[in-house]
Amino acid sequence: MLLFVAIPLHAQVSPAIATDPAPDKVNPALLDTFAIPSHGVGLNALVYVAAGAGPHPVVILLHGFPGNEKNLDLAQAIRRAGWDVLYFDYRGSWGTPGDFSFSHCMEDVQAAIAYVRDPANAKRLRADPKRIVLTGHSMGGLLAAWAGAQDAQIEAVELISAADMAGRTKVPANIPEEARKQVQAKVASALASNGLAPLAGCTAESLAAELMAHADEWALAGFAKKLASRPLLIVTSDDGTGPANQALADGLKAAGDKEVNAVHIATDHSYSDKRIELETKVLGALAPLTQR
Repeated sequence: MLLFVAIPLHAQVSPAIATDPAPDKVNPALLDTFAIPSHGVGLNALVYVAAGAGPHPVVILLHGFPGNEKNLDLAQAIRRAGWDVLYFDYRGSWGTPGDFSFSHCMEDVQAAIAYVRDPANAKRLRADPKRIVLTGHSMGGLLAAWAGAQDAQIEAVELISAADMAGRTKVPANIPEEARKQVQAKVASALASNGLAPLAGCTAESLAAELMAHADEWALAGFAKKLASRPLLIVTSDDGTGPANQALADGLKAAGDKEVNAVHIATDHSYSDKRIELETKVLGALAPLTQR
């Protein structure tokens, strides 16, 4: 059973869900596209820039594996609420050059954070480089938790069906090699079932081996202590990610985090028939931060 924390009533009825803000002719909402430098390549990226002079707080929106659900409806709603939203594709995914790997994804998230913090970029995007929230879906949730744990300056983290991709591959240290190979084959098969066509420079087998090699280091619950100083939204659905997310929520609470908001939405992994409810939860968690 997930730890439920009530969301304030005002967060339930955000006008950004269904109401366009008044146009700002001097500083209009806009779309800016560019490449984020990351380890020798440029990550295909865009920012939905909020209307107004700003500087606006920033959400970095992290897609999952392989990224078929991009959650750009969330990006538009978050922008209507007054935030800039940065979206990008990791190395080796969706046309971004380079080889895809989970390690590369983690490095790319850090590169995106550094891009927003660069004073020239922040000025161009009317962004506040000191106010960054990481919002990730599925694998993107894992990346958000990992990057937030590495970077104490991240203001808050939002996890949407965060996938414990490495933690669930852990096997006993003394397991026979043949049994280990069988586990790796099952992990590879599960990864392949998601579709690898948008990814370059990897195989299901190479990705499975990478996850198993980092089963302890990247386990979702293991990030609790380093994340406990900040607000966290943890959203789950009927997709099997609940136990790992509950373990993280329990760890955050044990570490003294009093701003853990864990909610469950009865729908599939992509929140296919609950998009407005998902927007409501995300904007509800961002609303108190807007007032800071």
